[in-house]
Amino acid sequence: MRSSFIFLFAFFLFVQLSEVTIAQTHNEYEISFENAVHHEAEISITFPNLENKVLEVRMSRTSPGRYALHEFAKNVYNVKAVDSKGNELPVTRPNPHQWNVSGHDGAVTFSYTLYANRGGGTYTGIDETHAHMNIPATFAWARGYEHRPIKITFNKRDDLNWEIATQLKHLEGNTYYASNFQYFMDSPTEIADMHFREEEVDGQTIRLALHTPASDEEVDQYFAKVMAIVKSQKEVFRELPAFDYGEYTFLSCYMPNASGDGMEHRNSTYVVSSKPLGRPLGETSIGTISHEFFHAWNVERIRPASLEPFDFEEANMSGELWFAEGFTSYYTGLILARAGIRTPQQYVEGLDGGLNYVINSPGRQFFNPIEMSYQAPFVDAARSVDPTNRSNTFISYYTYGSVLGLALDLSLRGMDKELNLDDFFKLVWKKYGKTEIPYSVRDLQAALAEYAGADFADDYFWKYIFDSQVPDYESLFAKFGVKFELAEPAKASLGGNIRKRNNEWRLTSNATIGSPLYKAGIEAEDVFISIGGVQLSSVQSVDEILVNHKPGNRIKVVVTRWGETKTFDVILEASKRLQTTLDENAGRKEVQRRNAWLGVD
Repeated sequence: MRSSFIFLFAFFLFVQLSEVTIAQTHNEYEISFENAVHHEAEISITFPNLENKVLEVRMSRTSPGRYALHEFAKNVYNVKAVDSKGNELPVTRPNPHQWNVSGHDGAVTFSYTLYANRGGGTYTGIDETHAHMNIPATFAWARGYEHRPIKITFNKRDDLNWEIATQLKHLEGNTYYASNFQYFMDSPTEIADMHFREEEVDGQTIRLALHTPASDEEVDQYFAKVMAIVKSQKEVFRELPAFDYGEYTFLSCYMPNASGDGMEHRNSTYVVSSKPLGRPLGETSIGTISHEFFHAWNVERIRPASLEPFDFEEANMSGELWFAEGFTSYYTGLILARAGIRTPQQYVEGLDGGLNYVINSPGRQFFNPIEMSYQAPFVDAARSVDPTNRSNTFISYYTYGSVLGLALDLSLRGMDKELNLDDFFKLVWKKYGKTEIPYSVRDLQAALAEYAGADFADDYFWKYIFDSQVPDYESLFAKFGVKFELAEPAKASLGGNIRKRNNEWRLTSNATIGSPLYKAGIEAEDVFISIGGVQLSSVQSVDEILVNHKPGNRIKVVVTRWGETKTFDVILEASKRLQTTLDENAGRKEVQRRNAWLGVD
């Protein structure tokens, strides 16, 4: 009798909880695209069961994966609000990003027109080819109600053969669901006439939703490369993340009206290219595919504590981007090699671009990788009109972190103790990714100490993360049969790029600190007239002049500055450009290490 009572009570409780879940208050969104030809969408949001106070409706100022402010409210107009009976409500603007709605009866339907004409990872683009939507750039929300689930109906244009691709949970028809505000904001959506491909991996679905003109054969070949990347990255961690709803979607939009970009999200990514319509699909943005999918582990689940929770009202600053973005960038190209999309030679020879940028940059004297990461709100698609000196003071945390990831991987592998960056990432995944416990820089240092020993971890972090020292890449590469050396040690250089623009020869950036031009007192505003007695009007490039000189030569450089002619003595330096090449004379042990690193059988 007692057990029957317990069963009946449990069943009653289950029914009650189910009814509560079903009846839980949702904020309901609807979007239509009748005026897509003019880049407009009509959006309405119903907020029910409101507290008896002013409703604060906002547009986001930031977007997941971006760190700068973007002020999405600038494209919102025709704002209206009504109560549950359709009575118009007063709307006021306390600041540029917010609308206050008062006098409601416990429910508000807030509506507006959105102008959207930049289809990328950060913004929204709407026209008759697609509705390309980054959610924070598209939809308003209400303060104090972020905990609520969201239902959204996309009134797609069936006359344009549009279909819907998103990581949102499908409910029915064109209606989708997000469990809360944060998940909704993180769920980009592409609505277009698309190609779809999918494959199951370990019980989960990997899907490609591709918006571009292409033949079925092209799409099949492209998807094969995508899946090669997926499987190669899975080998790093030995497993895929547990994707919500068991699905991961590549939202790939390669159209001339799109803006090249890549943006990671929890169970999807936007990969965007402004590909001309007539260009073959080929390997369009395949490197971005590799980068963004690695983020499914590193950033989306192995996540910096500084980004939790993501703030949609202020810039988001993180000192861990050298790891979150930079180490991801290291794996971007490495995975292409392991997946057979790039040859070992192509991969190795492509490493010198990032190494030249970091090693030869004066920026290291100002900021370490953590401080470079702090610069993200100023450089990550941020907008300003006043000139900066970033060519001298900033190194992208993507590239800086990438070459430091390379150094760590080679250092671990070079000890011949069966250590490598892959297995270190497995440990970080186990400690901070699968558990989704956000990490700090010190947590990473402790994890490396656990993996490779405290002395090794302290040496790496104090030299290269907390300080700005440069690893000994020549020695590191030598253990892998790779030569790292000056490409043109006998070539004379001015230490800056001078190009012809609008019939004037100018530096392409500020004079580099420490360069011959900088030491002479020449700057970006100067117009070059002659170098070494040769008129620039008589040549196609500065190299035509410098080929006749040697490092250490003193030459005359004539410029005009604000209408005044000035002559400078400049002492040429040797070219600092570095190169990476496969060593054809490498020993067997070095080749074995290299093959293990690059995944060559």
